[in-house]
Amino acid sequence: MQNVPEEWREGQEEGGGGGDGRMGEMLVKRKVDSERKKNGGEEAEKESLMMELTRLVQKMVKESSWWERRGIDCSILAAAFLCLPPAGMLLMAMAHGVITFKGTHLASHGSLSESQTWGKFWAVFFIEICGSFSAQAGVQGHIKMHHAHTNVIGLGDSSVWKAPFLPRTVYLFIAPLAVPIITPLVALAHLRGQSLALVARTVLLVTLGLYSQYWLLIHVSGFLSPLSALLCMLACRAMFSVPYIHVNIFQVRNTYTMPAVTYLCSVYILNQEQQSKHIGLHMFSSTNRPKRIYQMTHGVLNLPRNPLLDWMFGHSLINCHVEHHLFPFLSDNMCLKVKPVVSKYLTEKQLPYQEDGYLSRLHFFFHKYQDLMVFAPPITELVGVQ
Repeated sequence: MQNVPEEWREGQEEGGGGGDGRMGEMLVKRKVDSERKKNGGEEAEKESLMMELTRLVQKMVKESSWWERRGIDCSILAAAFLCLPPAGMLLMAMAHGVITFKGTHLASHGSLSESQTWGKFWAVFFIEICGSFSAQAGVQGHIKMHHAHTNVIGLGDSSVWKAPFLPRTVYLFIAPLAVPIITPLVALAHLRGQSLALVARTVLLVTLGLYSQYWLLIHVSGFLSPLSALLCMLACRAMFSVPYIHVNIFQVRNTYTMPAVTYLCSVYILNQEQQSKHIGLHMFSSTNRPKRIYQMTHGVLNLPRNPLLDWMFGHSLINCHVEHHLFPFLSDNMCLKVKPVVSKYLTEKQLPYQEDGYLSRLHFFFHKYQDLMVFAPPITELVGVQ
């Protein structure tokens, strides 16, 4: 990891965060005030790069209709729910992918509603009922760790993705298929030490989600036996786990050893998505982190547009991941809308706007698997070395 140039360095007022994007406008105002107090005079009036870009993006958001801000993504999720009961196996798996990948991600960021109360409700609904995981653990890992400390070693680095005991072919194409079985078990592990009320809620809602899909398959879709319904559930939940781990590891950097169960869970569960999209990119020390705009532009990468992946995982996880990390409070559709503004601005300011193809990243990771996942030194040895 290179030493961070002086002009990249982060002042105290920026804090390196990226946490809950719902606080976007408040954070910008606070940053403006703190910069002016700190610098004073003419220097205080000079707009930082991140604040200037934020102003441009917020202008577009304010000029956008509710349909653009939230309606399009909510409609996609609603259509996915409607496709669940009568659909065939493939369509059912795609609908389930939209709900559990796109839905849980947007819900964790509060992007489905302007109300904080409804935002919390949707987070619990999508993460626990639909995703079979703990909403508290998901939000903690994704919002408060990964987005707040993207590519910061020991905090938001990608540590959970290393499984050196697995051969590359097993890691990339076989292990993810076991995720639907392991996911609820790992959710239970995250509940240790939590309050009885939280444990009871999570267990009940995860059970409700699993039973609801089983009930629909038996009573609506027409499955004749419990075994066939359970096999269908497993197939639907596992079908797109392989591309999901690809999408994640293609855009992430460094890792260290983790238990097998946690790895398998992280392929699928939302809260581990945050640990993903940055292998092969810049990493930073927690004591020498850059300003937010440098951190995100050097540590995040976009994949090209793909109709299937865009709809199933959402633009913020595929072709607008840079925009998502800069402005995590935006919905998928708004990330796509501001993309031209963000890419143009970064190019004009001579900042990187990193993009690479799906097959290119797969080739890179497959052939560099030993370096990235097996022979990589301990994470503590990477601090200070790029």
